[in-house]
Amino acid sequence: MIAKRTGTVFRMARRLAAALTAGCLIAVSAASGAAASSPSRDSSAAVGGPLLGGSGVVVQPLFGAPALPPASQLPAASWLVANLTTGQVLAAKAPHARFLPASTLKVLTALTLLPRLDPNARFAATPTDASVDGTRAGLVPGMKYSIKELFTCMLVDSANDAADALAEANGGIRRTVLQMNATAHELQANDTTADTPSGLDGPTEHTSAYDLALIARAAWQSPAFRRYVTTVRNQVPAPHHKHFMIYTHNNLLTTYRGDAGGKNGYTVAAGATYVGVATRHGQTILVTLMHAYPIWWPMAAKLLTWGFQANGKVTPVGTLVNPLPPQSATGVPTPVAHTTTASVHSSGHRLSRIDLIIIAITVIAATSTAVHRIRPRRYKPRLRLPPI
Repeated sequence: MIAKRTGTVFRMARRLAAALTAGCLIAVSAASGAAASSPSRDSSAAVGGPLLGGSGVVVQPLFGAPALPPASQLPAASWLVANLTTGQVLAAKAPHARFLPASTLKVLTALTLLPRLDPNARFAATPTDASVDGTRAGLVPGMKYSIKELFTCMLVDSANDAADALAEANGGIRRTVLQMNATAHELQANDTTADTPSGLDGPTEHTSAYDLALIARAAWQSPAFRRYVTTVRNQVPAPHHKHFMIYTHNNLLTTYRGDAGGKNGYTVAAGATYVGVATRHGQTILVTLMHAYPIWWPMAAKLLTWGFQANGKVTPVGTLVNPLPPQSATGVPTPVAHTTTASVHSSGHRLSRIDLIIIAITVIAATSTAVHRIRPRRYKPRLRLPPI
């Protein structure tokens, strides 16, 4: 009887180990596929309206509407013009196409962290913060900065060291990135995945012109955010009671009439990116650019001007959707119900605690043996292929 039970248990263990192995392989395969390509899209299900699901320019002019700037004046892979007051999308090009965000992702970082951090609290920069790649404000390791100063550096000077310091002040970069993605989910910014708080290129990081508009609309509702992105210059403390000056990277802030702030970014892979707004005659127009030519501000200015001229003279091609209700936007996985200590195998017999313990030990031992067998030996020569 004991031998029969043991044989049954070991057969169950083998089945369980095989299932676990297959599950792992499926998960790895699915993750690789997700990282390699974007999911196929049904344009009719595009967030904001079916017309926004295409890859070309979409606009619906009425009589007397101004013409869009020619394509030669808009060297960007994707863009969007919206009336931020009404939420109407006036025109767009491939608004849901996914691209690297570069520093425009800092808008999502600010939106996530502004409600969570006390602007008067102080945080000591770390060597890791100070040595991050890309644009830096020049934070000194060990020196304490107010949260307000760090937000200023991040949004005015586009400082990656300040973005990482803010994330650390919030409990760490990993925690902050998870919160950023939860915020994007709440906004229905489904094209957006953040890997970093700074917008430095990440392996799965992407957003879209449409998502940037959703994120920007939420951010511009914050008075603190508006104050930061309309700051032209500001002092940052330095050692020995000294200061240095930082200046805005937004070229339109001092050159375009009615400009109400914005955030631009650039990496070689992302190209130029931009999100910004301007206000005239009681209307606020928002423009986003993705994967654009490095000199981005003439394009943004032309689209802003067209937006003011076309407002009320075009049929909207879509809308900026509202955030999800709080109960649908938590992003917290549903807890898994606790199972009883007895399980049922394929023949319908209930296994006891002893059986489950034997199965667990067997699976652990089998897994350990398998890992040991496939682990490459350090002393064995490995086949190395020349770089291509």
